[in-house]
Amino acid sequence: MAFVGTGTTISFSTGFFAEILSVSGPNATRVSIPTSHMGTSAAHTFVPGDLTDWGEMTVELAFDPSVTPPIASAAESIVINFPDSDTSTWTFTGFMTGFSPSTPLEERATASCTIKVTGAVVVT
Repeated sequence: MAFVGTGTTISFSTGFFAEILSVSGPNATRVSIPTSHMGTSAAHTFVPGDLTDWGEMTVELAFDPSVTPPIASAAESIVINFPDSDTSTWTFTGFMTGFSPSTPLEERATASCTIKVTGAVVVT
């Protein structure tokens, strides 16, 4: 089932708020542990690691120069609310690692922020 992202919101426990334009990620990866040995034939073999790294996410937002982004804040609770039929949420702890505003001539001022996920993402 497909859904349109319009209506997606993100909330930060610090109270930081912005008009969200797009969300990319978080991008989860899992380690693969090599198990190949001298007796292995034809191809390398692997087993999955136990830990998942949820990586980072990028959020494009409307830039408001009067609002201080939480770039210096500690890790905080972040909730992404999706506008699907189940009103799904992704909740995790994360912290902002980058904030880059852009103010072009005669266009909407935007900012890109990068958030590092620490720990697991809980999907409900």
